[in-house]
Amino acid sequence: MSGVQHITIHKDEAEQRLDRWVRKQWPHVNQGRIEKMCRKGELRVDGARAKASTRVGPGQTVRVPPIPDEAEASEPRPSAPAFPVEEARAMVLFRDDHLIVLNKPAGLAVQGGSKQTRHLGQALDALRFDRDDLPRMIHRIDRDTSGLLVLARTGAAATTLGKAFRSRSVRKIYFAAVAGRPEPEAGTIRYGLVKAGGVGHERMETLHPDQVASTPGAKTAMTDYQTIERAGTRMAWVAMHPVTGRTHQLRAHMAAIGCPIAGDGKYGGRGQENMGDGWGAGLGGAISRKLHLHAARLEFDHPHTGKPVRFDAPLPEHMVRTWTMMGWSAGELTDDLLLL
Repeated sequence: MSGVQHITIHKDEAEQRLDRWVRKQWPHVNQGRIEKMCRKGELRVDGARAKASTRVGPGQTVRVPPIPDEAEASEPRPSAPAFPVEEARAMVLFRDDHLIVLNKPAGLAVQGGSKQTRHLGQALDALRFDRDDLPRMIHRIDRDTSGLLVLARTGAAATTLGKAFRSRSVRKIYFAAVAGRPEPEAGTIRYGLVKAGGVGHERMETLHPDQVASTPGAKTAMTDYQTIERAGTRMAWVAMHPVTGRTHQLRAHMAAIGCPIAGDGKYGGRGQENMGDGWGAGLGGAISRKLHLHAARLEFDHPHTGKPVRFDAPLPEHMVRTWTMMGWSAGELTDDLLLL
């Protein structure tokens, strides 16, 4: 086992997530251990506490606690089942030499954790295709959210795409079925967000924008939304563009305006009662209890050619059933209808 180390990132290394950098140095250290080192403040960047997702780059110094040798770290634990190659590749909507675009199913976590025995990270080996290196995940979407996810196939593409997502130059459109009817039918939600709840029950609470600066841990957040179709006052199809990319932003914001996303028990409750702030997220009847939130469209500049590209992902089965029941057709959505 090594002692505490202070390692300066070499000038030739690309900017990357801290957890990815650690795994390159010590491949036997799993994601759960990395996140634990971050939570305990053992893994630091330039002397400051860091998260697994913290970006690190050339010239920065990483404090690394004692790392066990591979033999010491090999604690017996249940092995995760191999991710079927056919299932992994069935998610691919687009692939070239620089990137892969997936349509992630609802219920599949993007990364592993203490309670995740099956996740997208296990599918990366099946998505190598003709490459020696694993594709790199550039961004994340929630486990219960379906839709578009971009992987980079080269270091250069990862750097370019990472900068694009962080600079908010990527146009992201999500579709959702929400309880109630948003008023007004289109607008911008600017509630700030702050974490609340304990481990395993973490959720985001909304607060007035004027309270963000004075609330520890609070962050600004902004969501543009537009109502596409309505089913009276009972339910609506809403398109959303997250201007910022906070945890559970879309779910918390829609619940805050009284229109929780259908199937969202965390933010909208499971009931169907109208308590004066919108219908509950459990719409009942034949409507699926699964979360009705889908990353439907991505637009950005290709990391190699620089030309604009656009990707659209078809709705998951449970949302298709709801759309059919309501008489809504996502295939009819055109740019002149989508104003976001």
